[in-house]
Amino acid sequence: MKKHFISNLILLISLNLLIKPFWIFGIEVGVQNRVGEEIYGFYFSLFSFAFILNMLLDVGINNYNNRAISRDHALLKKNLAAIVPLKFALSVVYAGAVLLLGKILAYSAEQFSMLWILVLNQFLASFILYFRSNISGLQYFRTDSLLSVMDRSLMILFTGLLLWGNLTREPFQIEWFVYAQTASYALTLIAAASIVRYRSGSILRLINLSGSLKILRLSYPFALLILLMALFNRVDSVMLERLLENGREQAGIYAQSFRIFEAATQFSFLFAMLLFPMFSRMIRQKQDINGLVRIALPLLLTAGLSGAISCNFYKVDIIALLYDSHVTYSSGIFGTLMIGFLFVSTTYLYGTLLTANNNLRQLNMAAAITVVINIAMNLILIPRYQARGAAIASLVSQGFFAITQWFLAIRLLNISWNADIMIRLLGFLAINLAVGYLSLLIPGWIPGFVLLLASCVICAILLGLIRLSEFLAILNE
Repeated sequence: MKKHFISNLILLISLNLLIKPFWIFGIEVGVQNRVGEEIYGFYFSLFSFAFILNMLLDVGINNYNNRAISRDHALLKKNLAAIVPLKFALSVVYAGAVLLLGKILAYSAEQFSMLWILVLNQFLASFILYFRSNISGLQYFRTDSLLSVMDRSLMILFTGLLLWGNLTREPFQIEWFVYAQTASYALTLIAAASIVRYRSGSILRLINLSGSLKILRLSYPFALLILLMALFNRVDSVMLERLLENGREQAGIYAQSFRIFEAATQFSFLFAMLLFPMFSRMIRQKQDINGLVRIALPLLLTAGLSGAISCNFYKVDIIALLYDSHVTYSSGIFGTLMIGFLFVSTTYLYGTLLTANNNLRQLNMAAAITVVINIAMNLILIPRYQARGAAIASLVSQGFFAITQWFLAIRLLNISWNADIMIRLLGFLAINLAVGYLSLLIPGWIPGFVLLLASCVICAILLGLIRLSEFLAILNE
């Protein structure tokens, strides 16, 4: 299982490093610079609103299905027959909820016209993730890795042509960005559905409505967890847009930093995609999971610390490189959010482990408390500090949730504290903080930034947080 994890992790990270950075720092940044903070903030707040309610499209089905298929591959056809009609029914519920809450929030006709396209995109994305949950549950990680970058690759192609292809003389419209997403999701969905159809055979004659209700009952704890996590991760931009007179602009400024933070967390999310089916299968077979934890833990936390340290020392330079306006203000938000990258990395390990072990009641209680903390802090801080207040609320919320999951995993699964790894991580932090201050003495920020990143990698190897010899030994077994 260690070999399976490392070999597929290398492929998954390699593919995403080829595609995702160009999407985030080329396409998304290019779109925001082209349309401006206010118009992009208009889109970003609506996207976050649609994303929060996305739980109604999934209701925990993807996580439940991934866990079930990982444990018993024979469930594939049975689950497909029950889940496909269920997800179509849920799409109607989702659209109705968006309409109702949009009316309560007093969204304008202009906002609704974009919101419906975003609803369609969420529907397509939800089905893609569902079909991918079957593919990864079957342990076809290479196929899933290719699908994980297919939609973004197509978006890069379509949006890039609209941004720089001189296809039209009209100024770039934010709606074009949304339509490019629709086309990309549709093509990726066709590919993912075709692969699952090939693996399962025909399912149309086996539609099972009673099975749909059973899965709905079994998956709702996953759904609640997804909703709660979406709330404290995405409600910030919605509250910024609704609470402030200049809410669209502040949401756009917040999006500048949140985009980079989210890009960094994708690294940790890739781990979770591989770890969840592996943990589920190992727990079912009563195998020792701490060996896999000891491989993933130092990698995730080293990445989290490296991102937090390097991005805080060079936050102004990074924001100035990417954006044309609000550099000083936005860099403070960026530094605050990037500290949270460490906590998100912790969540993607211990939260994934607890989910695989079906400790959803405890996770949901922790997530509910986190939502209360996040919303309360946003209500207090946003009117006073605007986007910076939302960043502070996000950091505190992520910290509370991550530390809570760490303690829960140790207590409920009886796994080791791995104190030796934690001590080495403290040493890693101290050394690279010192190197960070020294790097500021170097003329030009890029050499200093590269030096700090190199120090993080070298330090991780010397302290045994990244053990190249162990990776090579596992791959050569």
